[in-house]
Amino acid sequence: MPESCSSCTHERSRARLMPFGVHLVCGLPIVTRQRQKVVPMASGDVVEIGFGSGLNLPHYDRDRVRHVIGVNPDDGLPTLGRKAIDRHDLSAELLVESAEAMSLPSASADSVVVTYSLCSIPDVEAALNEMRRILKPEGRLFFCEHGRSPSSRVARLQDSLTPPWRFMAAGCHLNRDVGALLKGAGFALEQYDVFDLGLGTRILGTHHIGVAKLR
Repeated sequence: MPESCSSCTHERSRARLMPFGVHLVCGLPIVTRQRQKVVPMASGDVVEIGFGSGLNLPHYDRDRVRHVIGVNPDDGLPTLGRKAIDRHDLSAELLVESAEAMSLPSASADSVVVTYSLCSIPDVEAALNEMRRILKPEGRLFFCEHGRSPSSRVARLQDSLTPPWRFMAAGCHLNRDVGALLKGAGFALEQYDVFDLGLGTRILGTHHIGVAKLR
């Protein structure tokens, strides 16, 4: 087989397997426990950025949430996301579009939820500006992400590893400073915790979790 054909076959195989790999990794128990810290706080009309395979659906408080609109690009995950919506007793729908340019009206969301997605959005600043646009003045952004370590030594290592990691992990960045990105997009941090999941995970597992409001 010519080299170019072999490369195309490899890329198609990776594209088919990627959604299932993301679903498995993002559904690990240690990751699920982090989601459970923020998702139940959402209320009203919710927009979830990076809806993926719908792993947050079980954690929404049915007494607090009116409707969930999931936003996810056409990366193979919407097929799994729609199946998750069908399995859960929560009013929800899925928009297959980019978080950098959403079709949703301005000031339409009581809550925006983003978990394990800011790392892989190509233009993260544009996506955060869109989240700010769709959030009501009194609304809240609930986030749970992995990102830049507060340790300068680990952060330098994250910087050096991010280029090859992005290639292997569907565009995921190891080194994004979530708090700084939110502040730069016009959010104020009401709650913010940065910590290591442990077990030698500082490069991959430095977590940024919290609640932000419009500034």
